[in-house]
Amino acid sequence: MTNSLNKPPIWFWIVSAIALLWNAMGVMVYIGDAYITKDMIAQLPERQQAFYTLEMPAWYTACYALAVFCGLLGCIFLLLRKTWAKPMFIISFIAVIGQILHNYVLNNIYDKMNLSINTFELSMAIAIPVVAMLLVLFSRDSARKGWIK
Repeated sequence: MTNSLNKPPIWFWIVSAIALLWNAMGVMVYIGDAYITKDMIAQLPERQQAFYTLEMPAWYTACYALAVFCGLLGCIFLLLRKTWAKPMFIISFIAVIGQILHNYVLNNIYDKMNLSINTFELSMAIAIPVVAMLLVLFSRDSARKGWIK
């Protein structure tokens, strides 16, 4: 195949750019969580304050960091048309599964705080792993079609 036949369509660039924004937001949330102070926590609504009182194990924090940073790197590699996108998205997806395992299976954080999950939290609990899996599939398909090398 010639290089012109492997040129990605415009929607590849649109999907990649939207994915980059999604993952950049994840990195911003992670950095916000990592550097939040006690004074900042005190200004949050009571429901959000409860989350910051929970002790999270180191492996959970590692999963959180890997999920967002590997997702961001995967998007950058997509935009650069590099096959490194696929392993980055796979690592990100596995790390997201680790977070879900901690939050909802091993240590039901909502029961621990005597709270019920709200609509936004439920939608994010569903959207994050779905998007992570779709990015794995998108990168795999893009590599198969020769859009990333």
